[in-house]
Amino acid sequence: MQTVLIVEDNELSMMLFSDLLLSKGYRVRKAADAETALQILDEDVPDLVLMDIQLPNLSGLELSQMIRSDARTTDVPIIAVSACAMRRDRERYGRYCNDYLAKPVRVGKLLSAIHRQLPPEVKAAATANRADASVALSRQNG
Repeated sequence: MQTVLIVEDNELSMMLFSDLLLSKGYRVRKAADAETALQILDEDVPDLVLMDIQLPNLSGLELSQMIRSDARTTDVPIIAVSACAMRRDRERYGRYCNDYLAKPVRVGKLLSAIHRQLPPEVKAAATANRADASVALSRQNG
């Protein structure tokens, strides 16, 4: 099961993101601030981070920089979520985040962004099984 760390200080947004991801079969870890997110990242490296940019104390952008600078988490995809939709903001997020979504987030766009960064396990497993079968078949015929 793939794990998504949701870093979001708005309780309603956290609940909506969490419920949606759980219904799609993801394991969810939740952090309402950067400090909690760092504690979770020390315990468990997620497959993806859904990051609110406007967080109390330490911003989501600063947290993204920290995630990128840690060898254990440098390759973890980060999807930034923010009410700021200016081009200049998108460019800043792009330095540390793999994708960006403007609030309010539409369900289809969120799921598409997640699938771009983190293909569903079923699809990945089916592809791996086809590749294994193809190798086995070529050995039999070779």
